[in-house]
Amino acid sequence: MHVSGTATATVNLPVDQAWEILADHEGMSSWGPGLKVTLTTEGDPDRNGVGAVRRIVAPGPAPAIVEEITAFEPGRYLAYRALSGVPLRDYRGEVELADHEGKTFVSYTVHADSRIPLVEKGAVKALATGLLAAYTRACKKA
Repeated sequence: MHVSGTATATVNLPVDQAWEILADHEGMSSWGPGLKVTLTTEGDPDRNGVGAVRRIVAPGPAPAIVEEITAFEPGRYLAYRALSGVPLRDYRGEVELADHEGKTFVSYTVHADSRIPLVEKGAVKALATGLLAAYTRACKKA
């Protein structure tokens, strides 16, 4: 069974600035205390685009999360899939940006295949909400 969770927000930045923050994988290190993000493989033709692989290390004993960028439409859409480090099977994320009167409407969706639907549905919704919150904090700093 497939489960998804979506969170939305509007950030007080034009789309091009919001996109710069979203597409800067190594810049994700500023999204949370102790977070370290490295680009282990560059995308093609854009360094942060399709095929890019990012390694995310959070404080604590959890393993690093390794994600590959699967879609990259500048100013509009970024998608990724986890290669390792997450407990959810077939974990994927999508972020869509849209202009809203000079600000940016953001939709962050997390998907996974579920073994325990009710538990994992709550988990993916919480992940989408938490990731969106970290992203919007980064946008407020810009």
